[in-house]
Amino acid sequence: MQFGVFTVGDVTPDPTTGRTPSEAERIKAMVAIARKAEEVGLDVFATGEHHNPPFVPSSPTTMLGYIAARTERLILSTSTTLITTNDPVKIAEDFAMLQHLADGRVDLMMGRGNQAPVYPWFGQDIRQGIALAVENYHLLHRLWREEVVDWEGEFRTPLQGFTATPRPLDGVPPFVWHGSIRSPEIAEQAAYYGDGFFHNHIFWPKEHTRRMVELYRRRFEHYGHGRADQAIVGLGGQVFMRRNSQDAVEEFRPYFNDAPVYGGGPSLEEFSAQTPLTVGSPAQVIDRTLGFRDYVGDYQRQLFLLDHAGLPLKTVLEQLDLLGEEVVPVLRKELDAARPAHVPDAPTHQSRVQAQHNTEGSRP
Repeated sequence: MQFGVFTVGDVTPDPTTGRTPSEAERIKAMVAIARKAEEVGLDVFATGEHHNPPFVPSSPTTMLGYIAARTERLILSTSTTLITTNDPVKIAEDFAMLQHLADGRVDLMMGRGNQAPVYPWFGQDIRQGIALAVENYHLLHRLWREEVVDWEGEFRTPLQGFTATPRPLDGVPPFVWHGSIRSPEIAEQAAYYGDGFFHNHIFWPKEHTRRMVELYRRRFEHYGHGRADQAIVGLGGQVFMRRNSQDAVEEFRPYFNDAPVYGGGPSLEEFSAQTPLTVGSPAQVIDRTLGFRDYVGDYQRQLFLLDHAGLPLKTVLEQLDLLGEEVVPVLRKELDAARPAHVPDAPTHQSRVQAQHNTEGSRP
């Protein structure tokens, strides 16, 4: 089981002080969060991709390459790579380069994004979002697996005799998660390729998450990649902790009320009851997170959102201490013990290289 954190990289005023960090401060804070994640024993750091204020992570591979040079063990990922508005050729080359720089500590999550203006900025039409995601990923999948690609599709110029460089490290492309909040077509896409499916799991009730994950698992088995319970599933989650649960609620409330993603909507208590948001003690976070398995089954990756809505870096680093010291060790022990032997661990570069060698060695 892998545990980590993901960030959306928002630059938001702190509602308790009125201070807004600069873009430079926010970018440096994200780097500090990644390094702290490794220090406290987490497995993954993931960044989103945005091209509009108030967000700063417009170039995820630049940030992850910088973090790769300052970490040794951490898996570097994206929590969204915009498969709809990025050129698949550029994605193929950027992430292969990052693979080499990070010695394989790289995977990525494909997503369509939820910012409508981004599409025309990159010459695309949001009404073609699903079709773009399907076609662009098909090309990306080929670029990583075929030395020479001839291609003609609907949304980009044709390719003739094209080779993406550098080639994937050890001949094994980065593992891909397909992230979706609400689109069954994306769960179907993940299942078709035998890739991972990541459900954001922040804004929706558990019944919705269950339906999406169950669809992916059924289709994963349908396409012959293994049993349904062997499909590779990841979940998001959002927490805020203090040792005393009432202190956590009191401290987090102004951040929740002013958050750009859900401020002005349901109350903190209502939102916590309706979604996986957990504000309380480490023990409450442990109990709530262990409950995810009840409706999605055994899964491979759990990422937490800790750093949005204007929370100061000092507070986020304190959250990471609690997560690494008190929460994740218990979750790791309990969830690993409950997972049947036939359910795989989360893929890593090393495990996928070994699997490829085993497959090649078994051929006559």
